[in-house]
Amino acid sequence: MLDDKDRIFRNLYGFQGWQVDAARKRGDWDGTAKLMANGPDWIVEQIKAAGLRGRGGAGFPAGVKWGFMPKQPDPARPNTLVINADESEPGTCKDREIMRHEPHKLIEGALLAGFAMRAPHAYIYIRGEYQAEARRLQAAIDEAYDKGLLGKNAAKSGYDFDLYLHQGAGAYICGEETALLESLEGNKGQPRIKPPFPANVGVWGYPTTVNNVETIAVVPTILRRGATWFTSFGRERNAGTKIFCISGHVERPCNVEEAMSIPLKELIERHAGGVRGGWDNLLAVIPGGSSVPCIPKSVCDDVLMDFDALKEVQSGLGTAAVIVMDKSTDIVRAIARISYFYKHESCGQCTPCREGAGWMWRVVNRMAEGRSSREEIDMLWDVSKQVEGHTICALGDAAAWPVQGLIRHFRDEIERRIDHYTAASAVAAE
Repeated sequence: MLDDKDRIFRNLYGFQGWQVDAARKRGDWDGTAKLMANGPDWIVEQIKAAGLRGRGGAGFPAGVKWGFMPKQPDPARPNTLVINADESEPGTCKDREIMRHEPHKLIEGALLAGFAMRAPHAYIYIRGEYQAEARRLQAAIDEAYDKGLLGKNAAKSGYDFDLYLHQGAGAYICGEETALLESLEGNKGQPRIKPPFPANVGVWGYPTTVNNVETIAVVPTILRRGATWFTSFGRERNAGTKIFCISGHVERPCNVEEAMSIPLKELIERHAGGVRGGWDNLLAVIPGGSSVPCIPKSVCDDVLMDFDALKEVQSGLGTAAVIVMDKSTDIVRAIARISYFYKHESCGQCTPCREGAGWMWRVVNRMAEGRSSREEIDMLWDVSKQVEGHTICALGDAAAWPVQGLIRHFRDEIERRIDHYTAASAVAAE
């Protein structure tokens, strides 16, 4: 179990104040200028050494991503940091708590990350439904300006840095980094074809890096406590601590910061009070938000919560939103509901996603009722593979993976429903 002294987020539940004075008591804004005095390259190297991987789902090494930015930026095309606060993945509510209760961690992280990338400004793109969070975050930004922590000579570092908050309009696709940039520019939120990558041509044509809220918020603590401290948690290539969102059929749904690579069973039983009705009542878990494949109890017994361990069992850490389903769950109908979400949220730009997501939803919906055939199961699998990896962005994968997880682990349940429906239809016909 992670000791309180090692937690990065000391006010995750909002028991203390969010304002700058309270944040300073928790260690925020402590020696920020001294950290910046080490130079941009030092910060990037520290983040690389810490092995920090993006906390928004993809898990790409943050320091490597920052290193793609121009080191001698063109004043006419200034480097730009964009922070993704769109948090639209079902089951995920970690960034919301950071913005509610620890906004100054995010703001200080934006300053340090922006300085490391030689960006004179940053934009926080927040989802439209987060009205209260947007007001809180804007109040914290205003407070930071009033205290001299942003703007001219930010935090007395000699560096000028501005931070802007932009509200989206509530589209899941805008969580994809290039669709987010399109929306930020005032266009329809549709992903861009890559290359060019944002580090070369991003928002308004400026070199741009897009990072998740949690990724940016942990940066100040890593720089203060050191890369070695951060790598002391989790396995190799899976370093640090992580906020896990545990929901579904557990006794105490919660958000909790824990060390990476914690066993899934320990995470659920220690922090969420265990599965409703006991561990033996567990049917399946979606370990990383609704877009990753579910895993059955037999896998959940021993799997670790990190990028590599979950990839080995053909799922993913994603946003670390743990959705627990006990044996009362209609697993086929649950995946059908998820399929509807991705069909609804597809931007329609790519044919495999636009047509395939809707087709998969209709088939899984029929399978939930048994109105299908055994041959259609293999057909559904083949179509999901034609969607996966064949779209501009990862929404096609997000639509395909829940369906693949269902077939991979619960094919017998689909077949049982089909056989039952077929038998009942035959009786009715007679």
